[in-house]
Amino acid sequence: MANIAKLFTVRAQSLVQAAARQPQVATRFASSNSSWEYIKTEVTGEKQNVAVITLNRPKALNALCNGLMMELSTALKSYGKDKNIAAIVLTGSEKAFAAGADIKEMAPNTYSQCIQGNFLNDWTEVARTQKPIIAAVNGYALGGGCELAMMCDIIYAGEKAKFGQPEIALGTIPGAGGTQRLTRAIGKSKAMEMCLTGNMINAQEAEKVGLVSKVIPADQLVAEAVKLGEKIGTHSSLIVQLCKESVNTAYETTLQEGLKFERRTFHATFSTADRKEGMQAFVEKRPAKFTNE
Repeated sequence: MANIAKLFTVRAQSLVQAAARQPQVATRFASSNSSWEYIKTEVTGEKQNVAVITLNRPKALNALCNGLMMELSTALKSYGKDKNIAAIVLTGSEKAFAAGADIKEMAPNTYSQCIQGNFLNDWTEVARTQKPIIAAVNGYALGGGCELAMMCDIIYAGEKAKFGQPEIALGTIPGAGGTQRLTRAIGKSKAMEMCLTGNMINAQEAEKVGLVSKVIPADQLVAEAVKLGEKIGTHSSLIVQLCKESVNTAYETTLQEGLKFERRTFHATFSTADRKEGMQAFVEKRPAKFTNE
């Protein structure tokens, strides 16, 4: 097999060169915050309740630098506090969701600097956000890009999306969840193969092994992700948050611990106004009017 690192580099360089020769296609969502350098943000949907965050480093195939991750964290915290936002869509360009971490920025790091600076600890706001996050992945989602997508709650993939953890070819291993979340998502054997070889899988295989929920034509991907966010937004945001927490508990604990957590959370919903309204609306055969209480 050809050297994976060399192949990865050549592919990335060819894509950057091709992008430079072509006019940039206008993004679907314009930035609502002109101060962003590495991302774009927009609130959309019929009820203006779905936030879209677009990674925006086109010349670097959306490589994840510290500046980008800081801006992403700031945007997520802001939308997390906004009561009008029901769900968040995270996306990139048609060429790349994110082709990995910024290797040039990372390369000078030493072991002591990584330990003392707790390197990558601040890259996990996506996983900590309480509101549902949908990754809309087009193009490459490699290394840190694949890890970032897996931090989201649901992944929709464009038809030409590619996922991989090529860190092994760079003399290192995944550091933001690649060996952990990937194993939980697709099983030990396939995750081990991807992590030890650096091989990529396409969108269709990613759907087959359970890494992504749905494969969608590239030009429809973000719109479909927004529709999913809108569907989630028709429910009680309080109950959505509790349900997300329960699913994540299944992902992170034993079956018995998860079942107990689920049961107690189910019991807890009976103290909410939205549980009462939801069941009453069902009995009366009318749409529920949730108040998120």
